[in-house]
Amino acid sequence: MIFKTTPAPRRQLRRVRTTTALRPLRHRLDPARVEEIPFRAADGVRLGLTRVDPGESGRPAVLLLHGHTASADMFLLPETRNLVDSLLDDGYEPWLLDWRGSCRLPYNETGQRYTYDDVALYDIPAAVSHIRERVGDRPLFVVAHCIGSLTLSLSMTAGLVPGLAGVVSQGVFLTPKLAGRTSLRMSVAGELLKSRIDHIPVDFRKVGLWSKYTPLFALASRKADCPDPTCQMLHNSAWGSGASLFVHENVSEATHDRLAELLGPAPLWILPHLRRMELARSVVRWHDTDGRYRSLPRNALDAAGRIDTPVLLLAGSENGLWLDSQKLCHEVLAHRQPQLDVRYTEIPGYGHLDTFLGRGAALDVFGHILDFLGERR
Repeated sequence: MIFKTTPAPRRQLRRVRTTTALRPLRHRLDPARVEEIPFRAADGVRLGLTRVDPGESGRPAVLLLHGHTASADMFLLPETRNLVDSLLDDGYEPWLLDWRGSCRLPYNETGQRYTYDDVALYDIPAAVSHIRERVGDRPLFVVAHCIGSLTLSLSMTAGLVPGLAGVVSQGVFLTPKLAGRTSLRMSVAGELLKSRIDHIPVDFRKVGLWSKYTPLFALASRKADCPDPTCQMLHNSAWGSGASLFVHENVSEATHDRLAELLGPAPLWILPHLRRMELARSVVRWHDTDGRYRSLPRNALDAAGRIDTPVLLLAGSENGLWLDSQKLCHEVLAHRQPQLDVRYTEIPGYGHLDTFLGRGAALDVFGHILDFLGERR
């Protein structure tokens, strides 16, 4: 007699994006006004560049730079009055760059690894160059958040993006400063976990209960007030670092439900570069022996005299990630480079991400940005 057996079901593999196709942006604008531009950095890496048509010509341009693991989506929230809305109404032409750390791209999980040197050397200068080809001699401003701002400071002090009309830096610029426990956790976690995982996810629904990431989510949930695992990972833990990325009550329910879409996995292999910067209390180059990066300064703070544009340093008073980095930056530059046009503004009651994602950001934050741009357009 021949017995027929049923093979055991195959274990499904985790689905990870391997193509460089950009995830679609979510917005409420007329699609005809949103121009997605095929765009690659100078080293061939595919990025995302988006132009929002203001409906009339001759407006000053504003390039928006997101933070690491975020994306251009953070400036286009359809559930609230967002920064792009404010810029359009105030007479600007918004441009949005998804650099290689964007969660609309797959590079934080798969593909070629990178450092912040690559963003400063390739991504930002290429975007600025392309925009200038389109806008001609019109003023070009930059509004940059978090690591987008930090890498911009390296591009600026390298002289790679000269002649900007003005820069708004949110969260951190030339002097990154983390809490002691955050810095320690980043160092310890990077060493302990690097042999097992290469990134920390934020969406528990994708990894499941019985995964190697479960202990990280359990750690993030300790003493958390919100039951949502993604919120715990971001608000209560900042990818396991013990920091907080936003003031919880500043975020609307609709935005809260989209956190896993707005912020993606954090790659662990970037931590050594971030750790080197934090120890130096300055933005420093990672590649010391590779000649391709020679144009970047070893220490951006030492080269701050090359900054040739006014800078507004913005920070929430409750920034749980970068603490008072912006205040420190203003004090250091006022002492070391008093000829620079640098001002500091603190937003009461705001943290880090909620300065752009917060339900009241249009009233409490964007006015400072628009006033600064308006003085220099």
